[in-house]
Amino acid sequence: MNWLNSEAFTLLGQHIIWSDMIGNILGLITLALGWRRSLLTWPVQFLSGLVLFIAFYGHLAGSAGKQVVVMTVALYGWWQWNRNRGRAEDGGDGHIVPRFATWRERGAMVAAAAVGTVAVALLFKAYPSLSWDPWPDAYIFVGTVVAMYAQARGMVEFWIAWLLVDVVGVPLNFTNGYAFSGFVYVLYGALVLWGLRDWWLRSRQGTRPALEGAPA
Repeated sequence: MNWLNSEAFTLLGQHIIWSDMIGNILGLITLALGWRRSLLTWPVQFLSGLVLFIAFYGHLAGSAGKQVVVMTVALYGWWQWNRNRGRAEDGGDGHIVPRFATWRERGAMVAAAAVGTVAVALLFKAYPSLSWDPWPDAYIFVGTVVAMYAQARGMVEFWIAWLLVDVVGVPLNFTNGYAFSGFVYVLYGALVLWGLRDWWLRSRQGTRPALEGAPA
């Protein structure tokens, strides 16, 4: 497996390694599948996490650890979507039905993200070998988990969480020499905006029958 950490090519003066490239291409596929609400998004997400774990292991321990969590949440997401996808006999299309989070859920996710970021950053600072940039690395680590959790629950807000992760992820990846990750994060941003619009509209369509059937 050593070839995964070898250089694939050079792009704009940045050295691109195979594992970084393959893992992030899988990440793009995962995002596209998530947009389509396909159950396959989770196995591909798991594979992407595995490849990126190899890319970061021994260089960015915090990011490598994040991929372990990503793979764990991917298993949870697969279970959730498989359990809750709309069945044809119930009027569904066989896919998860997007919805907006309740204010209580939003508050819980924001609180978890804030507390989690501080806790993980302090852990990284206590053990410098885990991360070169404790605070941004902790922010991405926790933000990714929150985004994937929201996605597993079918919440439209997960797209917004991914945008907030991208804001820090792009410069951090370029700074640490993972140029391909940085370029891919830019593409993530565009896909996230399109996916957000699609899920937003679908969530409104999903509530329309109930609204139309409600008493005046």
